[in-house]
Amino acid sequence: MRILQPGKTLQEPEHILDSTKSSNSWRMFRIMAEFIEGFDLLSRLEVPAVTIYGSARTPPGSPYYLMTERIAFDLAKAGCGIITGGGPGIMEAANKGATEGGGISIGLNIDLPHEQFPNPYANVPIEFKYFFVRKVMFMKYATGFICMPGGLGSLDELFESLTLIQTKRADPFPVVLVGSQFWSGLIGWLKDTLLTCGTIAEEDLQMFTVLDEPQEVVEYILSRIPPAQAEPENL
Repeated sequence: MRILQPGKTLQEPEHILDSTKSSNSWRMFRIMAEFIEGFDLLSRLEVPAVTIYGSARTPPGSPYYLMTERIAFDLAKAGCGIITGGGPGIMEAANKGATEGGGISIGLNIDLPHEQFPNPYANVPIEFKYFFVRKVMFMKYATGFICMPGGLGSLDELFESLTLIQTKRADPFPVVLVGSQFWSGLIGWLKDTLLTCGTIAEEDLQMFTVLDEPQEVVEYILSRIPPAQAEPENL
């Protein structure tokens, strides 16, 4: 902080006046616009929605792709909307299954320089520039979460979901990890390292369940979500 002498005016460095402050001010309007668009559209949902995470690199026709498609199809038939990241791979499979099941298929696509492009199966597509705005939409308008095998983005979204439950910033909701073989190493590390070191509690390991069969996943989710969408007040 600068303390000005009486009669003096503050002269900012020229490079700050030229770029940083003005660009940050305009960026706030873009962020606000993304929140408003997402809130306005998704608040109209009249069915419970389930968010499905997973890798953008999963090829069509692979076992996890087909499994995701089946799960989304069955949930849509049961009256659930499906929310995904709107891109290829697992996201495409979930949007495809939801659309073919006659349900609401929401794709929250993110503008990235590579890998991420919108899939053609989302019948409610929304485009985002900012990850944090997009993640709010994943959480705020879903009553259940399914995490298929994925990479860093899927792990980020999974742990954010679990953190909101742990810190009671959101009401408890069903979180399913699909594929016991894929998730076994991570779960072992949570138990053997984090729990042993005391950085998490035993009850934290009860915030999610691991399942392998599509029918089990669908039945588990349907048995634990409310019949109507309700916005969590804390988000």
